[in-house]
Amino acid sequence: MNEATREKLTNVSVATLATALYKRGLRHQVIQGVHPIGWKGKNMVGPAFTLRYMPAREDRNQLTEFRNPQHPQRVAIETCPEGHVLVMDSRKQADAASAGDILIRRLMKRGGAGVVTDGGFRDAAVIADLEIPAYHTRPSSPTNLTNNEAIAINEPIGCGDAPVFPGDVIVGDADCVIVIPAEIADEVADEAVEMTVYEDFVVEQVMNEGQAIIGLYPCTKDENREKFEAWRKAQGR
Repeated sequence: MNEATREKLTNVSVATLATALYKRGLRHQVIQGVHPIGWKGKNMVGPAFTLRYMPAREDRNQLTEFRNPQHPQRVAIETCPEGHVLVMDSRKQADAASAGDILIRRLMKRGGAGVVTDGGFRDAAVIADLEIPAYHTRPSSPTNLTNNEAIAINEPIGCGDAPVFPGDVIVGDADCVIVIPAEIADEVADEAVEMTVYEDFVVEQVMNEGQAIIGLYPCTKDENREKFEAWRKAQGR
């Protein structure tokens, strides 16, 4: 992805991005139910690389499956490109883990930008201390084979009710995760930066100046626009 866009998305909130996407008619891009394990202090940003699980069938999902060098879960960890976010469709089930700390450590060592599942991770307390950003619904100790079979790599998936296509740009902040269609990521990043600058101005006006919201947020008065432009110039933004 465009590195300038990656940098811009590192410094804007998922809430702001959700508004920018809403303006474009996209209302269901936030991955529902996930939250960060051990917030890292900055946004997770990267193109999506996907793994899809399906319901497990007992005869196909014994522990011996992990000996198979072509097991899709293992292959996804070993083939996720550097700088990408591994996004897992775990059917919104945290009854069995999507992965554990050893696999997430390997993903981190290979340069993964983050990992997201709409299920759960085992060894969540350990994952929380790793450098790689990770998002899930809740801790889950049972192996993924209990309920799920890893079946497909890097194809369109649904994760937490959000559609995710390979290459879509994934952004996670201290609250949650959003999916930006790849073809509009650059323009959405630019707009989100502009929105963030104005929101910073609004916060200052509300907190320091005691200004009312009406006419300020959103800006519907010329005097507020002029005040913002003067503030922005003084801030060098």
